[in-house]
Amino acid sequence: MGYLYAFIIGGGICVVGQILMDTTNLTTPRVLVIFVIAGIVLQAFGLYQPLVDIAGAGARVPLPGFGYNLAKGAMEGASEGLLEAVTGGLKAAAGGISVAIVWGYIVALIMNPK
Repeated sequence: MGYLYAFIIGGGICVVGQILMDTTNLTTPRVLVIFVIAGIVLQAFGLYQPLVDIAGAGARVPLPGFGYNLAKGAMEGASEGLLEAVTGGLKAAAGGISVAIVWGYIVALIMNPK
């Protein structure tokens, strides 16, 4: 059942993004920023954690999941002090950021830009 929930919730997030791009004048980068901020806001109000509990990677992998990781790390770091609150989000999302940088570099080496 977990795979089904991950597919439905992750796919639903992608459908919402596609609808936003098709029906509004929002550019792709703006939709991506909206999704990250939505993940942060939903986590701040405690609404994104239930999605993660139900869907697992289906809720963590899309961009709202990145915002969720940033907010969760900052909220956990805030209990330790101001500096930890600022760096906590980056510590929580360091794995995803590192993978994006490494794969972006590998693809840039392999592909020939036009």
